[in-house]
Amino acid sequence: MKVKNEIMEFNTDMEGADPVNDLSKKSEEKMSPNFLSDFDLHLLGEGRHWRSYNKLGAQLCSKDGVPGVNFVVWAPNASEVCVAGDFNEWRAQDGPLTRITENGYWERFVPGATPGMLYKYYISANGQTWEKCDPYAFGSECPPKTASKIVDLKDYSWNDKTWLENRRNFDWRHKPISIYEVHLGSWRKNNPADKDDWMNYREIADKLVAYVKEMGFTHIEVLPVCEHPLTASWGYQITGYYAPTARYGSPQDFMYFVDTFHQNGIGVILDWVPAHFPKDAKGLGRFDGTALYEHEDARRGEHRDWGTYIFNYGRNEVRNFLISNAMYWADKYHVDGLRVDAVASMLYLDYGRSEGDWLPNEYGGNENIAAINFLKEMNHQVQTTFPGFITVAEESTAWQGVTQPDYSGGLGFCLKWNMGWMHDSLAYMRRDPVYRKYHQDQLTFSMMYAFSENFVLPFSHDEVVHCKSSMLGRMPGDLWQKFANLRLLYGYMWTHPGKKLLFMGGEIGQWNEWNFETELQWELAQYPEHKGLMKCVADLNKLYAQYPALYEMEHHSGGFQWIDCSNREMSTLSYLRKGMQKEDYLVVVCNFTPAVRQDFWIGVPEPGEYEEIFNSDRKEYAGSGVINEGVSAYMNYCQGQPATLRLTLPPLAMIVLKKKQ
Repeated sequence: MKVKNEIMEFNTDMEGADPVNDLSKKSEEKMSPNFLSDFDLHLLGEGRHWRSYNKLGAQLCSKDGVPGVNFVVWAPNASEVCVAGDFNEWRAQDGPLTRITENGYWERFVPGATPGMLYKYYISANGQTWEKCDPYAFGSECPPKTASKIVDLKDYSWNDKTWLENRRNFDWRHKPISIYEVHLGSWRKNNPADKDDWMNYREIADKLVAYVKEMGFTHIEVLPVCEHPLTASWGYQITGYYAPTARYGSPQDFMYFVDTFHQNGIGVILDWVPAHFPKDAKGLGRFDGTALYEHEDARRGEHRDWGTYIFNYGRNEVRNFLISNAMYWADKYHVDGLRVDAVASMLYLDYGRSEGDWLPNEYGGNENIAAINFLKEMNHQVQTTFPGFITVAEESTAWQGVTQPDYSGGLGFCLKWNMGWMHDSLAYMRRDPVYRKYHQDQLTFSMMYAFSENFVLPFSHDEVVHCKSSMLGRMPGDLWQKFANLRLLYGYMWTHPGKKLLFMGGEIGQWNEWNFETELQWELAQYPEHKGLMKCVADLNKLYAQYPALYEMEHHSGGFQWIDCSNREMSTLSYLRKGMQKEDYLVVVCNFTPAVRQDFWIGVPEPGEYEEIFNSDRKEYAGSGVINEGVSAYMNYCQGQPATLRLTLPPLAMIVLKKKQ
């Protein structure tokens, strides 16, 4: 009865309050903060301690009035665990932890330990000892050094209260979301000639936020910032899930980064990697000499192609570790969403495996039931605890219900990358315009499934590496045609249903593929074609944000209607985008050939005057300047519409028309 009463008395001031974990927080006040309470251990054993980061790792506290740090680590199969660091002159023998439970949690209070001090665990079993980073470390040394760092996460004064309050009511389904994907180490550098001369989080924030605002993006998505030993992994081989990489500064510096974006009205999404982790000896692999975070059997526990371990999602403590990590970035760093990497590899037991090299589930199928349950629980917890928080799946298969609620059998993600649209669109645009008429279905097929999930349309970092060429380099034709094609592609993207995502450099028209060691080709921005492309992208973002017809119903079939999708001979498309109000509609026409189409007829919903509100061929974009000054529609049934509009279609261009009121 006492436990029940404590649950009912949880702190209702917390965002999206969670009674189970709020009770755990109350235990911190009622009991000594220097050891785990019985209720903490109960939740950890169940795998339901969603804020385990408040108890595990290196926690600043005091004991008997003496300040210090309480170290707690999970190593159930260890015979001995020691902590060594700056506080004991790195003498592991002076820092033995005490095993406090049969569950395998070890603990030690170190008086005098302070923020900034470095430490490591020394874990022994079966006559061997392993040097390990703290899985819950809040900070770390800059690679290639590997020590964990004591951090005071409260040592920052946030100034984004207004943003967080507004986020609680953010209706992402019916609002524009345009994402600028960024790799922090190569967006800009202080010294472009030095591949390891990274800018600090604060320096990046001040420069990047001004640029993102100028370009009109609503969010940024940051390639993984969790600590990782190999810079060439781009952050996708993580050893420190709770530590922002020290390459760009301290945890407080990263807090400033997020805070700055929020104060300027821009959301921050992190790329998150719960699908696998590297085999580095100081990381999570074989943490206590056994397969603790991963599976023992390599047919379940390893990604052969990637050379990494796979998390054991069926183990309570592992599931707890990952879900707490998702909560941690929302709680301690105020981030607005997570893009979950490689979801398909989590869902299928036979992903990337040959016959005989995988184990079926208990029903004989290839679905990873434990991973499915983990994803559902993660999505539910982080979205309900932090209203307005967005989770995005990079899922490349036809798995049903990725963005459907968990209570209806879905995985519970908010959004999913539309990989099919991306592949088809790029394949079409790479073709010489003379052959495009034979492949029109590559553009139109996306509308067969566009509303089966809540989609993001991604041109991500994956599309500009590994000899795929840059976005501009993929386009056919001479210099003028390449830029015209890319402006057309972006125009098609921004008027197609779905949220938008563009990787850095794509808006500049970079010639080179992305290279994580060098900054973007900013010198190109001085040339008219590149400058015009940048202005085109900025104006597309403004258009998207200004007209509800482009975002209010982008996840509903009522927001889109073909006017004509069958004009293969001319390689044109025309369609309507619609808002919730009947009068909110826009007419979009695309010409995928370099021929100017004079006296081009299309059907429109009403007679009257129409104005051209966007044209990717404008001279200010370095186009040829074929525009429509003003056009009129008259009553005449055409293409299923009651009125006919006659206009001029510019070459390799997209135009948007709006009826004058």
